[in-house]
Amino acid sequence: MEHSRPELALVSGAAVRLGKAIALALADKGYAIGLHYHASEEAARQTAKEIETLGVPVFPLRADLRNEQDVRWMFQQIAQTGLLLKVLVNSAAIMPKQDLMDISIEDWDAVMDLNLRAAWLCAVEAARLMQAGGVIINISDTGAHKVWTSYPLYVISKAGLEALTRLLARRLAPHIRVNAIAPGLISRGENITAEEWERLVQRLPMRQTGSEADVTKAVLFLLESVYITGEVLVVDGGYGLI
Repeated sequence: MEHSRPELALVSGAAVRLGKAIALALADKGYAIGLHYHASEEAARQTAKEIETLGVPVFPLRADLRNEQDVRWMFQQIAQTGLLLKVLVNSAAIMPKQDLMDISIEDWDAVMDLNLRAAWLCAVEAARLMQAGGVIINISDTGAHKVWTSYPLYVISKAGLEALTRLLARRLAPHIRVNAIAPGLISRGENITAEEWERLVQRLPMRQTGSEADVTKAVLFLLESVYITGEVLVVDGGYGLI
């Protein structure tokens, strides 16, 4: 990378699962990593060790993204590294199983504050640090366009995230590009049984699950595609067709 300062990528929810895979893929490309985590301290420590073996700096950042002060503190820490914030990946999210008619105000806020509001707060703070050429990638879900009655707040939050992506892309152009990735059946969550998961897989046109690598390739593609902004790249094996 030919820049006056080394570049850093901040990934939220980077200790485990997809966020970890994205952080490792970016580290492999030479980015220093801002490794955000909240409750997964031991997992974050292990992920940091894996990133260090790739020969790049890693900065573990514990923050509750539902708390505005924690978000601001996190970006203050990024600024103090002296590195250039080039990439923000908003990956942190929760997916609780709920009934739309029974959820409480607290339930609503818990999902929206992390899945949607935190992405907005992080984008605002990132934009203040980024120079021209900065990139923000929001991790949405193919479910943003589905009616998953068992996961209503998750669906609503991801639909909102895609709207936020387009608004940010328009607002931050031309200096910062903002896109989203909508994965499909990548990894089975704790709320889905193996039998239900397999049933969903067999409905897919591709008849197979995707992998974390499919998503990380999409992240790298969007980083390199300097004429793409305001788009949602769907990586779902054709799930949106059914």
